[in-house]
Formats: sequence, structure tokens, C-alpha cells
Amino acid sequence: MEITHAVLATRALDETADFYERVLGLHVAREPGEVTVAVGASVLVFQQDADEEGCQHLAFTIPTGSFAAARRWLESRVSLLGLGGVDEFEGPPSWNSMSLYFEGPDGSILELIERRDLDNAADAAAGFGPEQLLCVSEVGVAVPDVLDTAAKLAATGIEPYANPPGEAFAPVGDVRGLIILVSPGRAWFPTQTRLAAPGRVKVGLAGGRVLRF
Repeated sequence: MEITHAVLATRALDETADFYERVLGLHVAREPGEVTVAVGASVLVFQQDADEEGCQHLAFTIPTGSFAAARRWLESRVSLLGLGGVDEFEGPPSWNSMSLYFEGPDGSILELIERRDLDNAADAAAGFGPEQLLCVSEVGVAVPDVLDTAAKLAATGIEPYANPPGEAFAPVGDVRGLIILVSPGRAWFPTQTRLAAPGRVKVGLAGGRVLRF
């Protein structure tokens, strides 16, 4: 399930554009009321909405074997988010992944994730830069009923990923791209204060399918 694009709301359009352009070094196109960010094979579109509530979560896939270089690159730009003195997070055994988290614009929680089951290793000698943000790996979405939404998506072929869905948390999709379904008010890991809230989210998938939440 490759995520080609995602459309999300933001309360802070200028802050969002500046962060992705100046901090992460990505290409940003600005238009009245929205900004478009190119992230490898994916595109993010942020639309101004002063009434948007809660915080967003996005993850970006990095090449297998690049985790140490990604950490050096990232922590020269932002402060890493940690929990209990730890700021590198091994995913569940069924995920075979490793993640770094950091705060993005408008209170968002962003993540770089190395998914070791993907055949996307890069030349380590080339170093790490914005071009190693290969695609959008995860889009977080708050929904009123996580289990019901997961079941409806499964009926259309988008299955729960790795583990059975829970009442408050259910990743759906596959190793190439995930929708992270959560209940409203759930904190985005690894924080206790960045809370998910329902909002307008549109996710485009390879093949032309579009999911609207």
C-alpha cells in the first residue's frame, strides 16, 4: 500500500511551510491557503484551517541501513523526542523496524522509520540528506470507532498490519504504507500531551485509490 499523497489541515500554514523547507530541506510549493511538500515518492498537501483540532502524526521511510546516519542528520536540525531516557525505538518484533521521533510544525509528531523488510538499502558512503526521506510511510488518523473503521477497510482489501486491531490503535496497510487508526484523545507516541483529534484527512494510494476520513 504505497501512499502517493495525503491532504491534511493545519492551523499554521507558514510555520508548516518553513519547517519542511528550512528544517528538513524538502521542496515546498506555496499557494494561497495551502502548501505542497514533496517527500520522495509522496506528496503532502497542507490546507489552512484555523478550526483544526488536535495534533497530527506522519512517518517517513528511510533506507535500510541508514539509521545511524539519519540520526546524525536529524539531531543537527531538531531535538529528538524520547521516553524514559530512550530516543531510539525498536518496533514490535512483527514490524522489524527502528524509529526516531521529533516534533514538527503545528504540534505534529513526526517520525523517521527504517523498515528492514523493505529492499531499499542506500549507499552508506553517500551520506544522509532530504533525498533519503523516501516516502510517506504512515499517516495518523483519529476516528470515532477504530475497530469498526478497521473492519470496513479490511472488507475493501486494506488489512490490519502485523497485529490484530485494538479499540484505541490499529495500523492498517502493509510495510510500504500504513494508516494509523487511533481513538480521539489518544496521545501520539512517545508523548503524553500531543493528542489525536478527528479532522479532514485524505490519503491517495498507488493505483489511484483515495481514502477519506
